Amino acid sequence: MAVFSGLAEKLQETFQKLKGKGKLSENDVNEAMREVRVALLEADVNFKVVKDFIAKVKERAVGAEVMESLTPAQQVIKIVYEELTRLMGGVQSKLTIASRPPTIIMLVGLQGAGKTTTCGKLANLLRKQGKRPLLVAGDVYRPAAIKQLQILGDQLKIPVFTMGDQKSPVDIAQAAVEHAKSFGNDVIIIDTAGRLHINEELMEELRDIKDNIHPHEILLVVDAMTGQDAVNVAETFHKDLGIDGVILTKLDGDTRGGAALSVKAVTGCPIKFAGMGEKLDALEPFYPERMASRILGMGDVLTFIEKAQANLDAEKAREMEKKLRQQQFTLEDFLEQLQQVKSMGPLEDILGMIPGLGNNKQLKNLKVDEKELLHIEAIIRSMTPEERKNPSIINGSRKRRIAKGSGVDVQDVNRLLKQFADAQKMMKQLGGLAKHGKKGKKGGFKFPFF
Repeated sequence: MAVFSGLAEKLQETFQKLKGKGKLSENDVNEAMREVRVALLEADVNFKVVKDFIAKVKERAVGAEVMESLTPAQQVIKIVYEELTRLMGGVQSKLTIASRPPTIIMLVGLQGAGKTTTCGKLANLLRKQGKRPLLVAGDVYRPAAIKQLQILGDQLKIPVFTMGDQKSPVDIAQAAVEHAKSFGNDVIIIDTAGRLHINEELMEELRDIKDNIHPHEILLVVDAMTGQDAVNVAETFHKDLGIDGVILTKLDGDTRGGAALSVKAVTGCPIKFAGMGEKLDALEPFYPERMASRILGMGDVLTFIEKAQANLDAEKAREMEKKLRQQQFTLEDFLEQLQQVKSMGPLEDILGMIPGLGNNKQLKNLKVDEKELLHIEAIIRSMTPEERKNPSIINGSRKRRIAKGSGVDVQDVNRLLKQFADAQKMMKQLGGLAKHGKKGKKGGFKFPFF
């Protein structure tokens, strides 16, 4: 499920109509803005935010800058992109890091938003940036909250500070700060208690922790899929406690995007991180300009490159390029490429990051079946090394053995071999182009990312 897919599709359809008009009249702009307004309201964006957004876009879009432009539709799209970016905060909002360690981060929120898991994800992200985080089990009320944090700590090999569930959260937080100073932890992430609903008892406890340890960051964790409820929760927490930023969880499952587009405008608090899946590395810094680009079908090349650099093996990429140049591409290579691309995340999301593919009509209805990828993997693993290198030797009896070994039908094996033969042809063409490109011939082909 792609982020903002419903909103993105409607906006892209609206702008496609504009592109076909050449010169724009004020009526054309007004009609387009009516469609944009409906699309935003259907995406569960706050009504006042929509009203303000449309007014700003319209004011700019009917100016001479657009009406006298050679490509007015593109100018309107540019304005919408800039206003969407501004709506979500303009620029990436980074964490405040203490000049003298440790940096203290408090995670707050209601039960069920994913606070404890997000503590682990944030610690994992900060450790990759060279920090030495300490997780603190400050939720003494929810059964198994402490145990859950300890399990996360074990999985990530990140220390967890706990004093059980008999001490007060304030005492635990204060002791954790002293512990971090003694053991050289430069970031403290405190998991606090939540409630099913906001109440004065919860807020008083959070204010006590805040007044005693003076955190550098109070981050509110909210579930993006709750839409305007998430925005209302953020507004109340900010008014009663004061928060420095928001972490939106489950954004990968939110096709509407109302919370992401409303929270900054309503509360004044920036979205600092977005949870994009269940894995412990699925927490990303929130970039308003990249998100606006994805909504408008322009892709998100920077995130794509970052994911590729983080997950793809550079040495293997060089080996693959060499094989392509020599026009050698086996089922073993096919499997290896599949595993590397899978490590970057859901394939639908990856396609959405590539400009032109996010709103490509041929790919729009593509549903990437993760089970299908597992079947392909099982089929290739059921082959002998010789069969993987030279699929032409796979006859009827071999196909039956492979099908039995991988738990699929012979037709599935045939389908894979046909797909691979097609891929091999394409790779040979690319390999030929790459050869010419290396020699520097005119019209040669250069591999991206190699």
